[in-house]
Amino acid sequence: MKKSNYVIGFTLAIIGAFLFSAKAIYVKLVYRTEAIDAISMLALRMIFALPFYIITAWVLSRREGNVKLTLRQWGFIALLGFLGYYLSSLLDFMGLAYISAGLERLILFLYPTFALLIGVFAFKKKITKQQWLALVLAYIGMVVAFAGDIQHQTGGGIVMGSLLVLGCAVTYALYIVGGGEIIPKVGSMKFTAYALIFAAVGVFTQYLVTHGTEIRHFSGHTYWLCFQMAIVSTVLPTFMMSEGIRRIGSGNTAIITSIGPVSTILQAYIFLDEPVTWLQLAGTALVLAGVLMISKKNER
Repeated sequence: MKKSNYVIGFTLAIIGAFLFSAKAIYVKLVYRTEAIDAISMLALRMIFALPFYIITAWVLSRREGNVKLTLRQWGFIALLGFLGYYLSSLLDFMGLAYISAGLERLILFLYPTFALLIGVFAFKKKITKQQWLALVLAYIGMVVAFAGDIQHQTGGGIVMGSLLVLGCAVTYALYIVGGGEIIPKVGSMKFTAYALIFAAVGVFTQYLVTHGTEIRHFSGHTYWLCFQMAIVSTVLPTFMMSEGIRRIGSGNTAIITSIGPVSTILQAYIFLDEPVTWLQLAGTALVLAGVLMISKKNER
C-alpha cells in the first residue's frame, strides 16, 4: 500500500468518524429548539440527504461494467436499508430525547460486540478467549458509564432512552453483518446509496401514516440544523468512510472510528454543556478497549 494512499484513507476515515459522531449533537440541539417528534426530524434529515444518494445511484448505474442486481440482492439491500438507516435511526432519535449524547454514542458503539454475537448465533462462529475478554470489558464499561451518566440525569427516562439506543445498536449490527455479506458482490458505494434510498421510503411512509399529508411547519433554525445533520453527519461521512474502507481496509477503518465516542463526549461538553465525570471517562476507556480488541482480532 502506497504511503500517500494510506494517508488519504486514514484522513478520510478519521474525519468521517468525527462527522458521524456529531449527529447526536444535532439531534439534541433540534430537541432544544422546539417540540418535534423523532419521525418528523428523521424525515427532514432524509429530505435533504436523499437527492445525493439518488444522484450517486444513477451515476453508478450508468458506469461501464455496471453489474445489475438480482431480485434477491434488491430484497436484501432493501431489508438492510430498513434496518440500518430507518429503524436504527428512528430508535436512536427517540432515545436521544431521554439520554445524553455522550451515553448515546457509547451505547451505540457497542454494535461490534453485537455483530460478534450475531455471528456466533447465526453463523455458528466460535468466540475466542480474547473476544470473551473484549465482551466483558465492553459491557463492564457500559455499566460504569451508565452509572456515571445517571448521576446527572435530571428527569426520568434514562432506562427507556438507553434501551431504545440499545435497540439501535442491535439493528445497526444486523445491518453491518448483512452488509459484510453483500458489499463484496455489489460494491460499497452502490450498496450505501441504494440502502439509504430504501430507508427513506420507510421514513416517509411512517411519516405519512403518523401525520398524513399535513405539511408541518418548523422554525428556520430547525430546518437549518436538520440540513446540517443531513450533509455534515450523513452524506459527507458516508462517502468518506466508504472511500476510507476502499483505501485502507475495513479493519483499519473500524479501529479508527473508535474516536467516535470520545469525539461525541467532547462535542457534547462544548455545544450542549453536558457534564463529563470520571465514571464516564473510565467506562468509555473500557468500552473502547473491548471494541478495539474485537476489531484487531477481526482484522487478523
